[in-house]
Amino acid sequence: MNSYYVDLHIHIGRTEKGNAVKISAANDLTFFNIAREASERKGMEVIGIIDCHSPTVQDEIMMYLDQGEMVEQEGGGIRYRETTIMLGSEIEVRDPGMGAAHLLAYMPDLSTMQDFTLFMRKHMKNVELSSQRIYVPGRILQEEVIGRGGILIPAHIFTPHKSVYGSSSTRMEHLLELDGIAAVELGLSADSDMAGLISELDRYTFVTNSDAHSLGKIGREYNVMQLAAPTYEEIVKALHRQEGREVLANYGLNPRLGKYHRTYCGDCESILDESVTTVERCLYCGSKKIVRGVMDRILAIADREEPFLPSYRPPYHFQVPLEFIPGLGPKKLGQLLGRFGTEMNVLHRTTLAELITEIGEDIAAYIVQAREGRLALEVGGGGRYGKVKNHS
Repeated sequence: MNSYYVDLHIHIGRTEKGNAVKISAANDLTFFNIAREASERKGMEVIGIIDCHSPTVQDEIMMYLDQGEMVEQEGGGIRYRETTIMLGSEIEVRDPGMGAAHLLAYMPDLSTMQDFTLFMRKHMKNVELSSQRIYVPGRILQEEVIGRGGILIPAHIFTPHKSVYGSSSTRMEHLLELDGIAAVELGLSADSDMAGLISELDRYTFVTNSDAHSLGKIGREYNVMQLAAPTYEEIVKALHRQEGREVLANYGLNPRLGKYHRTYCGDCESILDESVTTVERCLYCGSKKIVRGVMDRILAIADREEPFLPSYRPPYHFQVPLEFIPGLGPKKLGQLLGRFGTEMNVLHRTTLAELITEIGEDIAAYIVQAREGRLALEVGGGGRYGKVKNHS
């Protein structure tokens, strides 16, 4: 058994021929560029690319397989250099009487994903694009995924836009069969303690993923998993905590850095005071034009007062990504990667002395404080990320 860095939610912006896939994602987020960035710069050993249902993306995957630059693995997943790629799809469901929710589906190999695309094409207006609505009930989609040997993970389950708890319903069982869920994704504005207030989630493995819309965001949230090999089958075992495979740790943004952590007023642009929980109007201007934050939504639907963390729940480490570190611009980051290889090496394997030698005491201190969860943070909300407080 070995431990692996895993980020299971990365979007494709466009294909290499310029076809749009995820409109809101960067144009250079192609299948190949993601694989190369994850392997060479990020040090991410397993990734989930979430738009592999798109036929034009599948054409590119086949090209790289035919050229021998990538290879389909025994046990599932596609191998590129130091990284295994899980083939995934983000899909929007909207059952009658409920709001929209995004679900992540993963398939073991390309031919299975292509078959899944044929099914979705019949029920979706544009199967080329990411995160499209499918016009079947959530439970039907779930059956189609599981019936193909795939797994289903509800995405960013608390965010105010298009998530199971944030916009669809107060309980996951209203939308999906609870036995047919492999894990749940916490999202950038929540952590294990917050999710522990909802008893329906007790049985599930939690995953923390980047939901990257640009190359730089890959690995801003990730997991450490104990696997016998970096394959689809092993990931599935880890999510179900089988045969010694498991998630050893979640690394995520401190929820205070998440852009939907607290309730936000769209009129006066205030982030509502942290001591206040559920409100219907802005405390400062009285407006009803508020975006309810993740923390406030959880408190509104929680069915216990103290979080429950079962013995199998791994530790959740607050990881401030390198892009949030004050003073660490592209040039200095490139300097660090030139010396230490990957961002995972910088974040986890370097010493303070090594960092000081390379980039000086101030930035080195920030990186070590980030590693130890000691950075002072300003809270985010209303679509704006929080930030690290600068010492100066």
